[in-house]
Amino acid sequence: MKVKILVIGVGNMGSSHARAYHAWSGFELVGLVARHDTRKDTLSKEMGGVSVYADYKQAIEETSPDAISINTYPETHEEIALYGLNAGLHVFLEKPMATSVEGALRIKHTAEKKNLKVVVGYILRHHPSWIKFTKLAQGLGSPLVLRMNLNQQSYGELWQTHKNLMKSMSPIVDCGVHYVDIMCQMTQSKPVQVYATGSRLTPEISEDMYNYGMLQVTFEDGSIGWYEAGWGPMMSTTAYFVKDVIGPGGSVSIVEPQHEGGDIENHVKTSRMLLHHTDPAKEDQWIDVSEEPDHQELCELEQKYFYKAIHEDIDLAKHLDDAVNSLKIVLAADQSIRANRIVTL
Repeated sequence: MKVKILVIGVGNMGSSHARAYHAWSGFELVGLVARHDTRKDTLSKEMGGVSVYADYKQAIEETSPDAISINTYPETHEEIALYGLNAGLHVFLEKPMATSVEGALRIKHTAEKKNLKVVVGYILRHHPSWIKFTKLAQGLGSPLVLRMNLNQQSYGELWQTHKNLMKSMSPIVDCGVHYVDIMCQMTQSKPVQVYATGSRLTPEISEDMYNYGMLQVTFEDGSIGWYEAGWGPMMSTTAYFVKDVIGPGGSVSIVEPQHEGGDIENHVKTSRMLLHHTDPAKEDQWIDVSEEPDHQELCELEQKYFYKAIHEDIDLAKHLDDAVNSLKIVLAADQSIRANRIVTL
């Protein structure tokens, strides 16, 4: 049975998700919603003239979907998700869930009360190479040292998108939820403390926002996670992509070829992994992961999981707990920057 889906927000991720729904037989794409984005008209033509709307409430009323896909700016996530859930709709929700932990919990509790599915867009959870990377890291013992970053050199339209995002959220919050979620999976330990610093490197954003930040999170088992993120035309493309884990048993790293730092593929792209063993009797191993899904194929994997969650009634309690937990960590990092202190979780 097809799931009738309404896509709300058709920027980079929204367009990719719309294409995924359109391409796969499990979904029937019934509409596109964007208040100002002209891309919805182009996208509609690409998909055979699917209806377009400027208001999501009107779109829900007129299309009667079974589910909505929310790909708008983060400050609108909670409002739209709660409206959809209260209308009896399943929700695919791009990360982060909300701009506050309380907002994320309201979404989680409403979904549980209504017995509806909410899948959060943690695309790395569906990436075969990142799944392998996580399992290899878990095999290194405890504690772990986790080093990750994603600095994006952005110009033009992408820089404008980043500036729009920074009206409500910094890079280490918006992007960081992905990577601290991975850290929590790797350590399988409770985060206990966060310290972070940030810097405003441009006058094009408000004085109380920063476009570069780094955080350090410590875990109950002694593991330490470092994450760095920056947006803007000033960002370096040297060492912008670090994905490295060290443990008692050795280390595992994603080794990335050099290319431009603003490409959306760089959020998820891998090339090969290097597994190093502490034991000198064991040779280091190069693991080729070059035959991996591209960004569009990953979006399709995400949406197939969303369909499966609905039709197989998958229990998403842990999925939502994890999404709330990762949001809690990055918001604590933001608090740490603003208060210039360590934040205990």
